[in-house]
Amino acid sequence: MKVTVDEARCCGAGQCVLLAPEVFDQREDDGIVVLLEAEPAEHLHATVREAAAVCPASAIELSDAG
Repeated sequence: MKVTVDEARCCGAGQCVLLAPEVFDQREDDGIVVLLEAEPAEHLHATVREAAAVCPASAIELSDAG
């Protein structure tokens, strides 16, 4: 799995950080998403998919890497 984020679309809701703190963080000044792990370990895939699904701005995109 490959994760990309669109910082311009992010509204700073933070749902991704709550669900998958190993993969996502937020900037302190404005709450915009910070991608910590572009290719998360397989055991995190389900929570990363959930984070992308609940993102109110649809700022998280997932693709299958190979």
